[in-house]
Amino acid sequence: MMLSVGEEGAQQLFALMDEDEIKEVSQTMANLGMIHSSVVEQLFVEFANRMTSTGSLHGSFESTERLLMKVLDKDKVNAIMDEIRGPAGRTMWDKLGNVNEVVLANYLKNEYPQTVTVVLSKVKPDHAARVLTHLPEAFAMEVVMRMLRMEAVQRDVLDDVERTLRNEFMTNLARTNRRDAHELVAEIFNNLDRNTEGRFMSSLEERNRDSAERIKALMFTFEDLGNLDPGGVQTLLRAVEKDKLGTALKGASEDLRELFFSNMSERAGKMLREDMAAMGPVRLRDVDEAQQAMVQIAKDLSAKGEIILSDKKGEDELIY
Repeated sequence: MMLSVGEEGAQQLFALMDEDEIKEVSQTMANLGMIHSSVVEQLFVEFANRMTSTGSLHGSFESTERLLMKVLDKDKVNAIMDEIRGPAGRTMWDKLGNVNEVVLANYLKNEYPQTVTVVLSKVKPDHAARVLTHLPEAFAMEVVMRMLRMEAVQRDVLDDVERTLRNEFMTNLARTNRRDAHELVAEIFNNLDRNTEGRFMSSLEERNRDSAERIKALMFTFEDLGNLDPGGVQTLLRAVEKDKLGTALKGASEDLRELFFSNMSERAGKMLREDMAAMGPVRLRDVDEAQQAMVQIAKDLSAKGEIILSDKKGEDELIY
């Protein structure tokens, strides 16, 4: 068909394709050889008949998923739908080029530098530059140095990186894009100061008590850090800046304060108590910011598997 529509028609069709599609079609055209005119005519008639008999079409995620469920098993369909719900692009590297640089950097900063080096060498330079600016400076420089020393990447290494990105990053990204609205609101409420959160939650309880209760159950607050096991508390203490810790604990319950102090050495605990006493009155806004920072650090540690954040249903409770 491409050969039959002439150069101008083929040019318009090629303009709608990406580079890989152009290569694939071109390879087939080059190896096509002689095709009899009757075959060409039959092909066009068949194509026209199919187009005119179809009627209007409406493509959607739902209609695509229903069609796939008729020919594939559920797990395979879910994997396909997770991928197409993610960012646009024919290849994994095209898809990464359409992921927000902050989102991509937040994922890559927890990967090995050699993995990040491969990823950034495969995406477009302007996108790689934006991602680099959002990585920790020392980590970004390590990646740059590895890029300078990098040789041709073996196919099996590329395949491993692509598989990891597809299974871990893209799948989670697609699930995030279609997550429950209550989860989204809970995350937003987690980042509000306590006065604003309390005001919004009270208003929501008046309008829709069921939704308010569901959001409360989904929220992870500073006081929920009290469910950490001793090892988790000690890991968190090593990751938090000492001035942030003191400010955060100024607004904590007595039980939560005691949990943190009991997991410090006697000398460290005494010094922190003295620092907190020397602070005097602290603005509520500063306490909220410090507590939110600690919660975010805890979530980051949990995502890396270094601590376990127990949910409010007790499903992640540890039994000793």
